Amino acid sequence: MEHFLACHSHAFERFGAVPQKVMVDNLKSAVLKRTVGQDPVFNPKYLDFANHYGFSIRACAVRKGNEKGRVENGVGYVKKNFLSGLNLADFKLVNPAALNWLDTVANVRIHRETGKKPLDMFAEEKDSLLPLPPQPYDVATILNVRACRQFRITVDTNRYSVPAQYASQQLTLKLYPDRLCIYDQDKLIARHVRSFDRRKDFEHPDHVKPLLVQRQKARHQKIFMRFLNLCDKAEAYYRQLEQRRMNPAHHVRKIVALSEIYGTEPVARAMQDAFVFHAFSCEYIANVLEQRARKLPEPSALHLTRRQDLLDLAIQTPDMSIYNRSLTPNQEDDNENTTS
Repeated sequence: MEHFLACHSHAFERFGAVPQKVMVDNLKSAVLKRTVGQDPVFNPKYLDFANHYGFSIRACAVRKGNEKGRVENGVGYVKKNFLSGLNLADFKLVNPAALNWLDTVANVRIHRETGKKPLDMFAEEKDSLLPLPPQPYDVATILNVRACRQFRITVDTNRYSVPAQYASQQLTLKLYPDRLCIYDQDKLIARHVRSFDRRKDFEHPDHVKPLLVQRQKARHQKIFMRFLNLCDKAEAYYRQLEQRRMNPAHHVRKIVALSEIYGTEPVARAMQDAFVFHAFSCEYIANVLEQRARKLPEPSALHLTRRQDLLDLAIQTPDMSIYNRSLTPNQEDDNENTTS
């Protein structure tokens, strides 16, 4: 339906006006039901579109191809003249090529039936057309959709993302020929270029950011809880980091990482020592742990390789007379008496 109505709108914009009457075939986008002897039942969406632009709808009679012969002939002319042999690398080039073909071939040729140029005949008939309304008609097909847990909606087997916070929620989809817009009530939350490939996934980078932030916060909270469980003074240590206008989250991550390398008890002991020296940083904790974990080499046996290094030392006999000279005469007499 959105393609059917968009083609009408593009034609009216090209003409700069609206015809008073539009003849349509009995396709479901225009006619829902035809009963012999009764008026056709028009599609409500197409009828609303016609009322917006002011034209009346005329449906062809069933199995009366002669009533739309002009249309069929026009389609055949486009196929045989414009599309025949046309080889374009990208579908986006079709419209520019078609406009060039209209301006240089189709609208300036002498028409076989009228004997006039279509461009000149349009200038004569334009005054009988209706003016365009102030605002174009919203041709979108509106659908109620639900985003899955992976914050995606599915359109024609393709998956399109919505912001992560709208996962599993009921949303409104407006489907246009070239794009799709997704709303939460009246708020536009996502816009994508419509793809006509199959089973493709289209994710807008901004839609996953809230989920990444949420996961990052959860990860930081988990690390912080591990930090608080290191020792009784962990919370006070964190307050000291904050007071010194440092980046406490950075130091917390480093200290928790050190606990995985050196163990919980050595880190807890280093944090307790930090209060004594008023040293609050992950660098201090790392330095203390490294020093305490460093193993000093054990002393080995002394190996002497030269003869003069051997322990056969010659020691001179000590002079004991120095002790006698230091004694007083009375002490010497006492010593002699004691000896006798």
